Amino acid sequence: MYPTDTVQSPSAARPLADRQLRRIVIASVAGNAMEWYDFFVYGTAAALVFGHVFFPPGASPLAGSLAAFAAFALGFVARPLGGIVFGHVGDRYGRKASLVWTLLIMGASTFAIGLLPTYAQIGLWAPAALVVLRLLQGIASGGEWGGGVLMISENAPPEQRGYYAAWSQLGVGGGFVLSSAAFLAAQTLPDDLFRTWGWRLPFLASIVIFAIGIYIRRHLPESRDFEQAGQRGARTHLPIVECIRRHPKEILLAMGLRVAENGGAYIFLAFSLVYGKYLGIPNGVMLTGVMIAMIVEMGAMLAWGRLSDRIGRKPVYLIGALSLVACAFPFFWLLDTRATPLVWLALTVGTAVSHGAMIGTLPALVGELFSTEVRYSGVALGHEVASIFAGGMSPLIATALLARYHASWPVSLFLVALGLVTVATLCVMRETRTPHADGPRGDAA
Repeated sequence: MYPTDTVQSPSAARPLADRQLRRIVIASVAGNAMEWYDFFVYGTAAALVFGHVFFPPGASPLAGSLAAFAAFALGFVARPLGGIVFGHVGDRYGRKASLVWTLLIMGASTFAIGLLPTYAQIGLWAPAALVVLRLLQGIASGGEWGGGVLMISENAPPEQRGYYAAWSQLGVGGGFVLSSAAFLAAQTLPDDLFRTWGWRLPFLASIVIFAIGIYIRRHLPESRDFEQAGQRGARTHLPIVECIRRHPKEILLAMGLRVAENGGAYIFLAFSLVYGKYLGIPNGVMLTGVMIAMIVEMGAMLAWGRLSDRIGRKPVYLIGALSLVACAFPFFWLLDTRATPLVWLALTVGTAVSHGAMIGTLPALVGELFSTEVRYSGVALGHEVASIFAGGMSPLIATALLARYHASWPVSLFLVALGLVTVATLCVMRETRTPHADGPRGDAA
């Protein structure tokens, strides 16, 4: 049985005024977009230039991309540590304090990447420094997602939690669009200038975005659920320990839900750039396609979130996971045509339908698995441990499969496996949707 929070009095449970809730949503989405801009510029640069900038020369383009994605994966290894640290801060001292610190660390490390000397200048110190900064990015990211999601979902009316929580993911899409636009602008430079210093511009520009994000987050109100937990004395001294003791099943469920969502996202949005380069598709075509896909998904995820409020979280999430399985082979068949409209179609359908249904539902679903006093720790731990094996390893595994077989079918089979893991997870979990504003989280619909 899923855990439930203590039912509040009508006055305590009353939703925030629409104006105040809108302010929280806007502030959370804007801050989240700043954070994910920093994160996604690394993923784009890893696919396009980091292989020859920070690693030994003479290797094939695929080998260089493999090395860059290996450093990318290391950042995911650090994410559970960030989830534990910032989950503790968020459950003990407040969601707001945790979110300010994640942005500080992410902004500083991203700006520093833009200043790093290359392998040609300092040798092995270049990839070593890149790995350290990538680890810092990973630690910050480990605490970011859960905090951004909870800031909205804990202030939203329970009967509309799916819709409002889905808004938090617009920050992810917005950050991706901004990072892609920054690289498209940088690529207007001649190719030799882009490869020598032009790629640094999106990283250095992050200082402006970082400053705006810090200002926004410092002026956020605290989560209503967190404050109410403090009023009734429900906070715990070691949230992560208490969460593991009380909710081991829920942590495993959160991990299983994440596999298809996160793994599929990084195949569609990161590995696709490597595969496009392998096919000889211009970088501009691929980046534009990814940007179009993310813009469409930003609208789709809100629709999926609203639908989850009406029919439940499980059916909507299942649509996404099964869609990932269904489009695993057609996605690459369309890319193989090298026809720009079909490439854009593949990216848009794969992202907006399969990934959109999952990421639009996940924020409300995973938060409803845990009680307030350990919710940040539970969400962060389940979400980020799965990131190691799903998001972090997916581009690396896919690139290795492409290098080994020189074909897309092994990557398609890998996508199918990711989708089936999440389908199996959904088969063993109950519906979590809470249809009534005064109902406890975790009840079946």
